[in-house]
Amino acid sequence: QVPMLRHMESSACYFVTRIILTKSNYEICKAGKISLEMSYVISFAPYYWRAMQCVRRWFNEMNTDHLANLGKYVSAMAAGAARLMYYSNPTTLWMVMVIITSLVAMVYQLYWDFVKDWGFLNPDSKNPWLRDQLLLKNKGIYYGSIALNLVLRVVCFRTLVRFHQGMFEYDLIEFLFASLEVIRRGHWNYYRLENEHLNNVGKFRAVVAVPLPSSEDADSD
Repeated sequence: QVPMLRHMESSACYFVTRIILTKSNYEICKAGKISLEMSYVISFAPYYWRAMQCVRRWFNEMNTDHLANLGKYVSAMAAGAARLMYYSNPTTLWMVMVIITSLVAMVYQLYWDFVKDWGFLNPDSKNPWLRDQLLLKNKGIYYGSIALNLVLRVVCFRTLVRFHQGMFEYDLIEFLFASLEVIRRGHWNYYRLENEHLNNVGKFRAVVAVPLPSSEDADSD
């Protein structure tokens, strides 16, 4: 959602400058200070919405896991705020704050991916550092998926460094990283649903496999 909202903001800026200014200056919408600050403010919206959902669920269920999940989105907003302050006031202190807050947010997100969402990194599991129940027979796929998710998460850390490139290169890089995030999210969804399904089975809220009508007819015969 963050890249989408940022592109909506830059598109709105482009059309506004076309209407107000005699000459459209697209650079204002990409490199201007106000535009940069707006892009970071807009990027807070998805994290804020999810954080408020966690607060609402905590009030409804009083489950502390929702507060822990809230911390993940708060850490992401803190990292974004630190980056915004650094670009407004590029001092060594703010650079250190950017590195610290971004590292904390990235580690928090990785922990939540692997432990809470996927159920992995269990040292007592019969499948080393995975979980007891697995749907795929080849365990190597799970270890490879952990490594892939780690790499794709770390790629997001590149926002610490701003390269001086032309407009075309900037748009191309943004498209590349947005595409990688789509891949990471789709990859994450599979193991998230697998873990949720197995947890539901373990708590007797579902069954491993639903019998087909043909098999029920055969049993009745």
